[in-house]
Amino acid sequence: MNTIKEQIRAYRAWNAQEEADREELLRALHQDHIFLRENRAAHMTASAWVVNPAGDRVLMAYHNIYDSWSWLGGHADGEKDLLSVAVREVREESGIRAVTPLSEEIFSLEILTVDGHEKNGVYVPSHLHLNVTYLLEADDQAALSVKPDENSGVAWFTPDGAVEASTEPWFQERIYKKLNQKLKQWKQGSFK
Repeated sequence: MNTIKEQIRAYRAWNAQEEADREELLRALHQDHIFLRENRAAHMTASAWVVNPAGDRVLMAYHNIYDSWSWLGGHADGEKDLLSVAVREVREESGIRAVTPLSEEIFSLEILTVDGHEKNGVYVPSHLHLNVTYLLEADDQAALSVKPDENSGVAWFTPDGAVEASTEPWFQERIYKKLNQKLKQWKQGSFK
């Protein structure tokens, strides 16, 4: 398996946002400790656009810090296999054990801003998440459970419903709609 740097270098950007973010991600990968959140300015994360086998439902969690429905994912915490990070985070945040990558390829790239916030009684300063997204599949009939320290709900939505459920306009417009467009092409077999 290629390193994440090689995967990002080979990734074909979907739009101008992804191309600009891809260039910055490649620059950032030269920094010390970029896979650790101890790098307080920016660090690597992995997210997942989790769909059911029919591809007509998307799994979202109600994120406590952002007070919004959002995709699942989290910090690399030293792990350089970001696909494994995405799968781990989906399992932890949703309670679903059987999570399958639909591809080992990167599905999307993005750099995300995180406003300063309190977590477990400690202030976390504003920083960037250098994010890699994967397309994963899970059974929409599987039992769901919350991870109380991170979310207060987990639910399946239609792809459009997932966009509408978010209260974060930038994510709605720049991320979730893009992921749905890519998902549509994936289902049609024309995703590149």
